[in-house]
Amino acid sequence: MARKGPSYACTVCGNVTARWAGRCEQCGNWNTIEELPPEAPVAAGKRSTTPKAGAGALLVPLAGETEDAPRIETGIAELDRVAGGGLVRGSALLVGGEPGIGKSTLVLQAAARLALNGHKVVYVSGEEAVAQVRLRADRLGVLDAPLDLAPETHVETVLSGLGRQGAPDLIIVDSIQTLWTDAIESPPGTVGQVRAAAQTMIRYAKQTGAAVVLVGHVTKDGQIAGPKLVEHMVDGVLYFEGDPSHQFRILRAVKNRFGPTDEIGVFEMTGGGLSEVANPSLLFLGDRDAATPGSAVFAGMEGSRPLLVEIQALVAPSSLASPRRAVLGWDANRLSMVLAVLDAHCGLKLSSHDVFLNIAGGLRIQEPAADLAVAAALISSLARTPLAADRVFFGEISLSGSVRAVSQTPARLKEAQKLGFSSATLPDSSVDDASRKLGLTLSGVQTLPDLTAKISAPDQISGDDGARFQAQALVSAERGVP
Repeated sequence: MARKGPSYACTVCGNVTARWAGRCEQCGNWNTIEELPPEAPVAAGKRSTTPKAGAGALLVPLAGETEDAPRIETGIAELDRVAGGGLVRGSALLVGGEPGIGKSTLVLQAAARLALNGHKVVYVSGEEAVAQVRLRADRLGVLDAPLDLAPETHVETVLSGLGRQGAPDLIIVDSIQTLWTDAIESPPGTVGQVRAAAQTMIRYAKQTGAAVVLVGHVTKDGQIAGPKLVEHMVDGVLYFEGDPSHQFRILRAVKNRFGPTDEIGVFEMTGGGLSEVANPSLLFLGDRDAATPGSAVFAGMEGSRPLLVEIQALVAPSSLASPRRAVLGWDANRLSMVLAVLDAHCGLKLSSHDVFLNIAGGLRIQEPAADLAVAAALISSLARTPLAADRVFFGEISLSGSVRAVSQTPARLKEAQKLGFSSATLPDSSVDDASRKLGLTLSGVQTLPDLTAKISAPDQISGDDGARFQAQALVSAERGVP
């Protein structure tokens, strides 16, 4: 029998190949291919190809009573919201984020809250010594919490210590890239070690009912370092987002087997650690200048939470052959689509202008409902006239120029009303009796030219600016611009 040759895997995406290459065919990264350690040899002898006789798998009917997963509330409302109501016993949660974003601070605060509430918590620190963890706990004001520390990176040693003291309610591993196991003959941080260490901790969680939180580093592309398989193995994946130079942090759920995905939690980094932001809409609108052209308020949804955020646009004439397009917090391809629709259906020649778009507060928006607010901000900036300060926008724009309805309209309008907004521009098909009962002045639009006409109306643009914008529209119509 021929000897099985070595295999190689990418340290970023985990793609396994039979030959070494300088560039990974799966993710395109260079110099990330490493040789996997050889598998343990199989004892010599005759292999049986028939399965052994046994009791067999237990088959149960699909219909039956179910119970909610038992959860442990951390006491941090934003974290519990993102996790779906708390940490599920026997589950594994992966938390990723850039260095310095606050991952260790968040998990240490959650561990201390649980320990103070009577839960048994073990903090496995593979990167920092006990003195460093104590200094952070002192700064956070949780040094007196009955929290057990384990400054260890060997998986078998950690599990042996847990076996002598009994299974805890929560185990925090900071970070999974530092753990190593005897089952794999490779240094810590490699694909095989990360996969084997994570699998061992997840198996321990399923067997004992302890909740396990794994902290992971991210690559330069923003993905959690190590094999992609780890994200499939765990029950939930949370990303900690935000600019380290900015005080606001956003915890986003991208996978959750026990709760909704795309849920967010908002925190503010202070000298005493991370503090919860009860009303994120006020946070993202706190420094808004309503008298500035190019500013529109978008009524969005992040998971089950309505959120108002300011969209800032700047449109300026360009002398370059290829005008610049810069986007922060939104999809650049979606901006290109909105610009093309404005050019084709509204006669706004933006191909000779530089366009800059920014989502205030460092938030990243992913839902298409922001199309209408982006278009309103672009038109306002092009006309150099501000929009109404008490109006919100939401709606999806199609390539034909029509404005399509979006989900959860009442929740968006209720959030706008709660924050003092009195009017809204939304798809015409979303204006129904339930929406009118909220007491806001609703302005429905069917197409993007309708939005342009409404923005140029006297209640949106006042005085000479409105007259000038109307004159520009008439000139475009006389020239045959649609």
